[in-house]
Amino acid sequence: MTPIFRTRVKICGITRPEDGVIAAELGADAIGLVFHPPSPRCVNADAARQIVAALPPFVTTVGLFRNDEPETVHRILRQISLQMLQFHGDEDPEYCAAFGLPYLKAVPMGAHADPQAYEQRFTDATALLLDSHGSTQMGGSGHGFDWAKIPSERRKPLILAGGLHPGNVGTAIRQVRPYAVDVSSGVETAKGIKDAELMRAFFRGVNDCEDIA
Repeated sequence: MTPIFRTRVKICGITRPEDGVIAAELGADAIGLVFHPPSPRCVNADAARQIVAALPPFVTTVGLFRNDEPETVHRILRQISLQMLQFHGDEDPEYCAAFGLPYLKAVPMGAHADPQAYEQRFTDATALLLDSHGSTQMGGSGHGFDWAKIPSERRKPLILAGGLHPGNVGTAIRQVRPYAVDVSSGVETAKGIKDAELMRAFFRGVNDCEDIA
């Protein structure tokens, strides 16, 4: 029997414990905590600890950083139990691999970056996260990018982000066939405030694609 492919889901920009719990109950494989102060979804150490403590088992906690000094990342890791890191800036491979945790490298598709070049450069990355951000703007804007720019040949798992929401996630999965999808603003009523019904609708869109070959 042919196995059913399941697209994994990461809900990013969680700022409240109750949102993280609902995301997990709906089936989130991972939740993202933003530690980039300019972001409206940035959380401090106390808030992040409360979110992590409320999560059930088997939900991966991902910390998002952008062009931070190494000590800043180490300080957060001493305070909060994170299982994976996500780097959204101009970090080089040596920097990303220096913290002893699996990491995701964001590819700025809004800056016309080449995912295959990132695959060749970031050989230690667990996966590449393709987002709509450019060189001066991080993700979470709610804007998408042209999925036709994504190469069909891949050496690493691909996580699709950027402008996803309940209305387009099914189309995105069918067209791109990513390993996972990552959503933030597409399931919010305000920046950093997730909506249970929007998250539920997003998961319906994902789950409706489980039977694709």
